[in-house]
Amino acid sequence: MIKDGKKRFSAEDETVEGKKQVLLSVILIGCAIVVVVLAVASLCIGRYSVDVQTTLAILASPLTHADASWTVNDYNVIMNIRLPRVLAAFLVGAALALSGASYQGVFQNPLVSPDILGVSYGACVGAALSILLYMNTWQTQIFAFIGGLITVFVTVSIPKLMHRHTNVMMVLSGIIVGGFMSSILGLMKYVADPDTQLAEITYWQLGSIAKVNFDTLLYTAPVMIVAAIVLVAMRWRLNLISLGEEEARSLGVDLKRERGVIIVAATVLTASAVSVAGTIGWVGLIIPHVTRRIVGSDNKRLIPTVILVAAAFMLLVDLFARNISGYEIPLGILTGLVGAPIFGYILVKQRDVD
Repeated sequence: MIKDGKKRFSAEDETVEGKKQVLLSVILIGCAIVVVVLAVASLCIGRYSVDVQTTLAILASPLTHADASWTVNDYNVIMNIRLPRVLAAFLVGAALALSGASYQGVFQNPLVSPDILGVSYGACVGAALSILLYMNTWQTQIFAFIGGLITVFVTVSIPKLMHRHTNVMMVLSGIIVGGFMSSILGLMKYVADPDTQLAEITYWQLGSIAKVNFDTLLYTAPVMIVAAIVLVAMRWRLNLISLGEEEARSLGVDLKRERGVIIVAATVLTASAVSVAGTIGWVGLIIPHVTRRIVGSDNKRLIPTVILVAAAFMLLVDLFARNISGYEIPLGILTGLVGAPIFGYILVKQRDVD
């Protein structure tokens, strides 16, 4: 009789898990469709409009080798200007949100994100330093990664030194380090050449993908994809780490090693995103929270979904940035207008936790 009960519960668990997998598949397919629609819209819509049929024909031309039914301007706008920008929006949005979700899981803190930890500021300082030293894109990415990694280490060390491992202390630590990095960035802007370097550093600070081309993506996209694959592959382990140190160790998790891998991969993603688009705040904080409302807190479902939700969000923001006024609005401004009110709401909801 006991065996029959166990079999019944086991069958029920399998049924529930099966339903969750089906629901996750439906959500992922739905999100993927939204991303594709927004990507096509981003390719078509702008100051120079191209109809959908022509856009799709241009995209398919390298495979179909069909006779050109489009103008040279149509081809250049789609393939050389907007397509790199769409790919960059997808990669940058996914990288920031995926790193934010990973940081929140590994630090067991829903208020943690690349910008709250100061990673974005540290990566921006590294990128600015490489600009001052007249370095190339690959070297800029390395400097951005080093700056982001140093910032994470300092931010995480402050609560440990003070023996206060609370959500509020982590946030305050990030604010301290981020403010310090912001001051260093201001100093770099002060000594930068106003005719060349200052404009480029300001571009990094405001956040934009207007200058992205295929050469830039050639350096950064492979690194971002590899780091994202690492985090997606470790989403099961992230669930175990989120249980707490004692329970994770009892389940055989090497906390030091696996935390280190996740932090490095998430920092690589953030630094790569900064090296492509500059500092774009709030994405790494608000998108994981929005996605949890859709699929729950299980990282097995959260991590894949957050990639598509963030990509859709960034494509939409970039579409608005290019078209709501006569001048292009920096992405960091628009994400701040959306993210700041949501962050305030999150802080209100978290006040009883600490």
